[in-house]
Amino acid sequence: MLMTDPAEAPGKAGLAVQARGLVCRFGTMTAVAGIDLDVPRGTIFAILGPNGAGKTSLLRMLSTLHVPDAGRATIMGHDLGREPQAVRASIAMTGQFASLDEDLTGRENLLMLARLWGFGLRASRQRADELLAAFDLADAGRKQVKDYSGGMRRRLDIAASLIVTPGVLFLDEPTTGLDPSARQGIWRLIRQLAASGVTILLTTQYLEEADQLADRIMVIDHGRKIAEGTSRELKAATGSGVLHVTLADPAGLDAAERLLSERLGGVVQRNPEGATLSVKVSSAAAAHAAMAELIAAGLEPSDFSMGQPSLDEVFFALTSAPARGAPPAGTTR
Repeated sequence: MLMTDPAEAPGKAGLAVQARGLVCRFGTMTAVAGIDLDVPRGTIFAILGPNGAGKTSLLRMLSTLHVPDAGRATIMGHDLGREPQAVRASIAMTGQFASLDEDLTGRENLLMLARLWGFGLRASRQRADELLAAFDLADAGRKQVKDYSGGMRRRLDIAASLIVTPGVLFLDEPTTGLDPSARQGIWRLIRQLAASGVTILLTTQYLEEADQLADRIMVIDHGRKIAEGTSRELKAATGSGVLHVTLADPAGLDAAERLLSERLGGVVQRNPEGATLSVKVSSAAAAHAAMAELIAAGLEPSDFSMGQPSLDEVFFALTSAPARGAPPAGTTR
């Protein structure tokens, strides 16, 4: 795992975001406890962690919404503490929930924001139309936002953050509450933005999202960084193989879970649907012996396989907490 010397001062060339020892406190609670961060320009960097890990607090510091209690950072070469205005001019941020005026049309929302940015009327109209076309919202541009679907609102919200193209775009759980089809659409937009040169920092509760999108992933827990690397590096660092077992009769899952835990000495996970059990194994021989005992106990598998751990299993191993879907509104992360 590539790590940077924490004593190195922020500001390294080629990095969109660099931080050293960032700390965020709320009274006696420490939300972020000395995090270091290096994000190369034009990449997608995902921040993962269970609820309350400090993900949103970290983004709020980097986007100047909360002054760090300790530490330093640079954003696009601008010092977070000494040049907050220059930092704000270099970034954009989209939260979990669309910050739009629902009584205005999509185009009116973009026009209003462009005027607030100082665009003239003609330039505002041009920029609004460009963004509506780029985000596949041209046909919906004259509809009120309250009539938009969740996916359309999220696309408009991201479009609104790009009135002025930022160097760094912060996305705090950008696909919260979206159906799989809408989520795929947002993923395509995020990839396109990164390909155009925008650096993207995103927090997400969806492990697949980080696996699909991120060039690098940082896992944090209790305000501390506990791992960082590519998806492949994190999976490789977690351990050897994983045995996946699906039973022909789901009624035997509890018994199978107990047997696998006893024989293999590890924590057994169930997939979100509860149909498949997964557990780390030290060798193929140990996996074969455990499978033989399952069959002898009458717990017939309908399918089984050995493979590299999934990112979900990596998350569990690192944080001792199963990955979840998006948290409910109002949850502190």
